[in-house]
Amino acid sequence: MNIKRISLTSLALACSTVSFTSLANPLDKTTFGFSGYVKADAMVSQYSDGTLPSGTIGRDFYIPSLTPTGGEKESAQFDAHIKQSRFRFTTNTLLSNNEKITGVLEFDFHTTPDGNERISNSYEPRIRHAFIKYNNWLIGQTWSTFQDVKTLPESLDFIGVTDGTIFARQTMVRYTSGAFEVALENPETTVTPFGGSGRIVADDNSVPDLAARYTLNQSWGHVSFAGLVRQLSYVEKQNGSDIDTDDVGYGLSITSKINFGQDDLRVMANIGSGLGRYIALNAVNSAVLDANNELDTIDVRGFTVAYRHFWDPQWRSTFSYAMFSADNDTDLTGLSVIKETYSARANILYSPSPELTFGAEYAYAKKTLESDADGDMSRLQFSAKYAF
Repeated sequence: MNIKRISLTSLALACSTVSFTSLANPLDKTTFGFSGYVKADAMVSQYSDGTLPSGTIGRDFYIPSLTPTGGEKESAQFDAHIKQSRFRFTTNTLLSNNEKITGVLEFDFHTTPDGNERISNSYEPRIRHAFIKYNNWLIGQTWSTFQDVKTLPESLDFIGVTDGTIFARQTMVRYTSGAFEVALENPETTVTPFGGSGRIVADDNSVPDLAARYTLNQSWGHVSFAGLVRQLSYVEKQNGSDIDTDDVGYGLSITSKINFGQDDLRVMANIGSGLGRYIALNAVNSAVLDANNELDTIDVRGFTVAYRHFWDPQWRSTFSYAMFSADNDTDLTGLSVIKETYSARANILYSPSPELTFGAEYAYAKKTLESDADGDMSRLQFSAKYAF
């Protein structure tokens, strides 16, 4: 009897093991990738009309709206950080239906609230991208469909042509068919109060932003056309307020990268009404409240051009220019809002191998308010980057 019981138990365990191992294990059909880079930046910045306090994000990379105006010139500021360093995890899995799914998770250390330069220079990682791709669908957070990442120039600065470019990452559902992409993306409205003086970040949208793009790829490079339609919404029923207003914002973008052998020319032209946060890192808001607490969209435009030249296989330079302007109704916004900004930069980069790059870059930027008060920034930046 004991022998029978042992045999039956062994048989049951064996059957259990066979049943468990016969189930598909996704890890058996998954490949993993890890990539990114380590980048150290050092920069000296000089402002004509004031200064940026320690810890201000504008000391890490160029943000057009943060160039000081109306202050007194101070001495140059030196900063060094590794915040642009990033790491990216990628998985590719063959599913039981013989179709593939891709997952991406990417971090860097920019714009996080914690950390300082006093002792340890410790900074928290932040999520840049987190999405899955299945068949023609992308679900998760990544570059906005309204943005053409391929036309961003090679710059030591985090963005480079910040004034004139579309720049946004957010959660979306995107469908791609050949050269055409369309997406529903996370909305957010920024509003200038009546008379100016500040920014209202509303979270009252009831529908997602709609973005679409068509890209024509050719042997010489590509040209791409994109459009955006978005609801602008602000509701405030507290503290004696009775605001419930909506408007429609839109934008158009044409971008291109043109190859000249190893060299290339990259251009972007963007225009719209109510673009707000999509362009120039929210240099102006999407709309302004009028005297009746109704939204009035703000018209904006931006342009960038960047030319990259290879001096030889190891040395190269990029020369770029970017501008942004807004048509503010100063009766509503007042005179303290941004009328225009522009920046120009030139760099020299040396790569003894494809994985390793050393560089130096000079940038000049200027911001002008509707009051005609202005201020400029000069910055010299040095970088060392190891990509893997």
